[in-house]
Amino acid sequence: MKKYSKKNGYQLFSIRIPDTFLYGMLILLCLLLIGGLLAALTYREEGMLGKVRKEEKKNEKKEKQEEAKEIAVNNPNIRVLIMTNGYANTVHPAVEVSSEQGVVISFGGEEQETEGGQPVSFSPDDPRFQSGKIQICAKDGGEITLNSIQRAYGTPSYAGVLELRTTAEGIAVINEVPVETYLCKVVPSEMPASYELEALKAQAVCARSYAYRQMQGYGYPEYEAHVNDSTDYQVYGNSTAQETTNQAVAETAGQVVRYQGQIVTTYYYSTSCGRTAGVEAWGTAPNESNQYLRSVEVKDQDGDYEAALPWYRWEARIPAGTLSNLVGLNTGTDIGTLQTIDITKTGEGGVVLQICAAGDKGSVTVDTENKIRRALGGSGYEIIKQDGTPSASGTLLPSAFFTVRREGDVFIVSGGGFGHGIGMSQNGANEMAKKGKNYKDILTLFFQDITIEAGEG
Repeated sequence: MKKYSKKNGYQLFSIRIPDTFLYGMLILLCLLLIGGLLAALTYREEGMLGKVRKEEKKNEKKEKQEEAKEIAVNNPNIRVLIMTNGYANTVHPAVEVSSEQGVVISFGGEEQETEGGQPVSFSPDDPRFQSGKIQICAKDGGEITLNSIQRAYGTPSYAGVLELRTTAEGIAVINEVPVETYLCKVVPSEMPASYELEALKAQAVCARSYAYRQMQGYGYPEYEAHVNDSTDYQVYGNSTAQETTNQAVAETAGQVVRYQGQIVTTYYYSTSCGRTAGVEAWGTAPNESNQYLRSVEVKDQDGDYEAALPWYRWEARIPAGTLSNLVGLNTGTDIGTLQTIDITKTGEGGVVLQICAAGDKGSVTVDTENKIRRALGGSGYEIIKQDGTPSASGTLLPSAFFTVRREGDVFIVSGGGFGHGIGMSQNGANEMAKKGKNYKDILTLFFQDITIEAGEG
């Protein structure tokens, strides 16, 4: 660049660049180079991290697929004989079904379809039975409503397939359904859905183990049915599926109780007296295969888990005349007017294994908890729970953990707990869950030396 002056005319214009500026430029250049290198390294690292994350997601997806596959493998169908109203009979005089989207009726290689909500009826002489059994499923894969019966919550509905078989007495109804779906209506029917989640999970594992054991044979071979839907086995569909119980089933999917590697029958009942009973209460001799059902204390360092519950302790004051009639009726032995009841044999924890009831006409000896509870059960007296609330006597005495004495013309039976006392106390499980115990803690208290594993067979 040139600069003009009057004296010299045009001359070159020179600029001297300071050294500090050069140093600054050099430093800036270095920083740019370092930044570029760091960006390249970061990009490469992020690329590698992305690959790792993709691989992790791929593995996670694979694991979930394997888990789902395992659950599917361990989700076989169970066949449940659906009983009549009040679980009174195994065969129905007639059957009526419907479904919101309609049903598909299969028989003898033929199929019929109904419109959504349209009921369809079957009688024992229905011509569709001429080819054998009839199978019914919902068009949308949903549930089939069995309009011809009632359960506690109303008209029940069932997933899976309803199979009808005609008999000389009526129609047998068998529900074939995946066992995990079955459990979703067993758990709320056997334990209140309001109970703690960990207690519900313990109940789900118990119910699943029980179901698998029953699925090893047919309770009703004439119908190829494993179980019925009553207390004869496990109550199914007396309550609708609930969110909490569905969660309990899902979070324990496929898990069963094993003893010495074998799936075992996991019995349960309402309330303990602070102690469970061993199998000798049923007249079964202890052996290597049933030692998981030993008598245990249901307590922690603070005492019995169920000590504050109404059925933990109870008392019945029964007039001698009333009890005389009940003992005679329930045992089929006329002993006259009852004079004494002696407990002649007890098991671990004080469970009564044998009684002798003597009257002015003779005596009768009764063995095992169920028969003893039945001998002293029946209508005509009240049972007062420890909270002071009364309960009408039932078919069975509340439990076989009791003592008995006579005061004048009244027999006083003092006891604790509600149910047969063998296996898991459901209220005990709930109280344990309230104190932070998980379902495995619960199961390993009530069932000794067991493992909890997924897997069929």
